[in-house]
Amino acid sequence: MWFRKNPPKREEHTLFDLILQYKKSGDFVHFHNPQTPQPYWISYFGSLIDVEILHRDILPYLNRTAPTSIKDVKKILPFEDVLITSERQIIEDALLRGSVLIQLHEKDAACALVRAEMKKSREVTIPEEEYSVVGPKEAFVESITTNLNLVRTRLPISELQIREYTIGSLSKTKVAVLYIEGIANEENINTVCQRLENLEFYQILDSSFISQLIEDNGNSLFPQLIDTERPDRVAGVLAEGSVVIIVDGSSHALIGPISIMELFNAFEDYYINWQMASAFRLIRVLAVSFSILVTPIYVAVLTYHYQLIPKDLMVTLVSSRRTIPLPPFLEAVILELTIELLREAGARLPTKVGQTIGIVGGIVIGTAAVDAGLTSNVLLIIVALAALASFTTPVYRMGNTIRLLRFPFLLMAELWGLLGIAIAFLFLMNHLLRLTSLGRPYLEPIYPPRMKDLKDAIIRLPFSLQSNRPHFLQPQDQKRFLKNKASEVKDIDE
Repeated sequence: MWFRKNPPKREEHTLFDLILQYKKSGDFVHFHNPQTPQPYWISYFGSLIDVEILHRDILPYLNRTAPTSIKDVKKILPFEDVLITSERQIIEDALLRGSVLIQLHEKDAACALVRAEMKKSREVTIPEEEYSVVGPKEAFVESITTNLNLVRTRLPISELQIREYTIGSLSKTKVAVLYIEGIANEENINTVCQRLENLEFYQILDSSFISQLIEDNGNSLFPQLIDTERPDRVAGVLAEGSVVIIVDGSSHALIGPISIMELFNAFEDYYINWQMASAFRLIRVLAVSFSILVTPIYVAVLTYHYQLIPKDLMVTLVSSRRTIPLPPFLEAVILELTIELLREAGARLPTKVGQTIGIVGGIVIGTAAVDAGLTSNVLLIIVALAALASFTTPVYRMGNTIRLLRFPFLLMAELWGLLGIAIAFLFLMNHLLRLTSLGRPYLEPIYPPRMKDLKDAIIRLPFSLQSNRPHFLQPQDQKRFLKNKASEVKDIDE
C-alpha cells in the first residue's frame, strides 16, 4: 500500500525573525536594557519616531517600574492607544508607521506597540495656484491629518463620513474618501470606493496618481476630476453632494463627479456679487475660445480665405508679412513653440529667475524675431494674446489642455482652412459628448440640457434662486434650503 506523505509545513516567520530582518537597515534600533528592575527589549526605526517622545514618555516609565507581564506595559505608559499583539502583519505595519515595539524577552511572540511617529509637515499657508483676493487664505498641506482637520472645522457635522484606504504595494499611502451622508449619491460613493479598492499599483506619491488611475477615460486630455488646494472649495462641493479624495503626502484634493463648466468656475465667484461673478465667467469662456481658435483662424484666412480680410486690414497684413520667408503655418508653429518653451522654462526655474526669464525672454526673442523677418508683428500680438487668454482658466490641468488643443486646430487649418477648423471642432465635440466623470455626463448642463443647473454654470444667479443642489450629481437631498423662508426679511421691532 502506498502512503502519501504529508507535505512539509511552511515555516512561519516569528517576531524575532522580523527584527533580524529589520536590523539589516542602518536606521533600525534594537537594544536591551538589563539594568532596570525588569529588563526589556525595545525596537524602532530611528528615522520614523520622535526621539523626544521616546525619552520623555516611554523610557522613564519603563526604567522606573517593573512590569511583570507585557499587559502591564499598557498600564505603566501614559498612552491611551498602547496595542498588545502578537500578529506579525500588525507589528510590521506599526513599526513602519513610526511605532515603538517593547518586549520583556527578546524571543517573545507578544509585544506592546506605542505610537511615537515623527510628524513633520508644512504650516498652513495661502493658496498659490487658486489664490483669491477675497475669501479664506488657507491651503491644503502634505499631511492628511491636517487636511482632514481643515475640512472638519468647516463642516462640524456628524453626517460628514470618511472612509480610509491604504493603496500602493510599496508606498502604503493613506487615502481618504469624504462625503456627506444623506446628501451624496450612493452610486457616486460606491463608484469611487470600488475603483480605489481595485487599484493595484506599486506607489502612490500624489493625488494626481489617483486621478490618472480612476478617471473614466485615461487617454483624454480633459481632466475628469478637479484637483484643488482650497479647503473652502472642498467644503462647498461636499455640501453640494460631491465626493472628495484626499491623499496623504499631497497638497491637492480631488473632486468628482464634475462637469466641464466647473473647470471655468473659480470658487472666488461665490465671494462676490452674482453680476460680477457672471461677467468673469463669461470672460473666461470667451478667453478660452479665443486662445484655441485665434491662431488657427489666422492661418486659415491667410492661406485659403484671404478674401474675407477687409481691405484696410489687408494693407497692414501685407506690409507686416512682406519680408517673411515662411508660410503662415510654420510661422505660427514656431511662435507657439517659443511661447511654450518660455512658459516651461519659467515654471521649472526658481520663482524670481523664472519671472525674469519669462519677461525678458519674451521681449528679447519677440523683438529679435520680428527684426530678423522670421515672423510678423501681427502674429506675434495674436500669439501673445492667445497665451495670455489661456491663463484665465482657474483649474491648472484645464489650462494645460487648452495649450495643447491649439496644435491640432492649427494642423487642420493648414490642411483645409476654415473647413478643417470645423472638422476639428466636430471631433472635439464628439469626444466631449462621449466623455463622463464617474459615470456622469461631462457636458452637463449643456448636454443633456438641464435648465435648472444653468443657474450656476456659465452665469451665476443669486443665492436666493439656487435653492436646489446640482441635478447632475443626483444628490439624495435635492433641497439646499427652503426658498420661501430664505427670501423673508424680518425686521426687529423697536
